[in-house]
Formats: sequence, C-alpha cells, structure tokens
Amino acid sequence: MVSVGTMVWLTSELMFFAGLFAMFFTLRSTQQEMWAEYSGRLDVVLATIITVILVASSVTAQFGVFAAERHQPRRTGGLLQFKNWGMVEWYIVSFIMGAIFIAGQTYEFAVLVSHGVTIQTNAFGSAFYITTGFHGLHVIGGLIAFLYVIARAYFSVKFTHREAHAAVVISYYWHFVDAVWIALFGVVYILPLLV
Repeated sequence: MVSVGTMVWLTSELMFFAGLFAMFFTLRSTQQEMWAEYSGRLDVVLATIITVILVASSVTAQFGVFAAERHQPRRTGGLLQFKNWGMVEWYIVSFIMGAIFIAGQTYEFAVLVSHGVTIQTNAFGSAFYITTGFHGLHVIGGLIAFLYVIARAYFSVKFTHREAHAAVVISYYWHFVDAVWIALFGVVYILPLLV
C-alpha cells in the first residue's frame, strides 16, 4: 500500500514539475533576448559536475536497495570490500553525494546573487530559482528520508521486510528526484547551448 501511495504522490509531483517546465518554455519563447543573456551566466561546468554526482547517487541508492532486499542492513566485510556493503553503507554514500549536490547548487545561487541575478531581477531569475529551488527542497527531503531509513536500520532489533520495504520506497523517491533533475538540467543548462 505504501508503494502505491508513493507512486500516486510522485505522479502528482510530476504534474507540479511539469508546470515549472512550462514556465521555462514560455519564458524562452516570449523573452528570447533575456533568456539568452541570463542563461549565459549559469555555471554549466558546475551544474554538469553536480548532475553527475546526483545521478551516481541514484546508482549507489540502488545498490542499497539490493542489499535491503537481501536483508543485509550493514556490511559483512571490510570497509573497502564494496561487494559486502549493506544498505546503510550504500545509503550513507548516497546521502553524502546528495549533500554535495545541494552544496554545489547553493554555491551557484550565491555566485548568481553576487552578480545581481536574484528571484526579483526578472522573469528568468524567478523561473530559475523557483524550478531549481523547489527541486533542491525535494533533494533535502530525500536526504532526510535517507537518514530516517539509516536510523531505522540501526535501531531495529531485527532487519525485517518492513525495514527493507521502507528502503525500497525511499529509493523510488530518490530516483524520481534524479530523473526530474536530469530533465531540469537539460532545459535550464543544455538547451540554451544548443539554440
């Protein structure tokens, strides 16, 4: 039931982000000069690096799911024996990568603000900060969920199907957040380079 509820909720979130994408496409078609000027101020290199990190965190989260499905909450071997890692270790790595993504996004926001690009500057600033900011809030929500699942694994007497299922459901959310970012990255950072 939790899985179905999560999927329904993520579908509603998809509709929310579709509205944000529509805002960007409308801006691009109606304000082409402003779009070109302000999109040129974005740090595509930094965005590419943090995108790769976020996508890689989806891979590590999936390894955590595989461990959870084996009912292996923690590693069974040495720290560098990755094949023996449990769900906790993979989710900690995913958490760190997600936190790096948020730090990179925060840094870019700070640089843009120092150059006078704020949410009040113009429609581009509003669209940029609203879309990437809401996505960032979703990433922070995922980071909190990772901490919840990790804590649950540590404090449970026995790692059961319920704990494993919670880890799987969190991975649905995390993969969704990553997929939305890939689309946002394409629209916000890559599309201006192609047109």
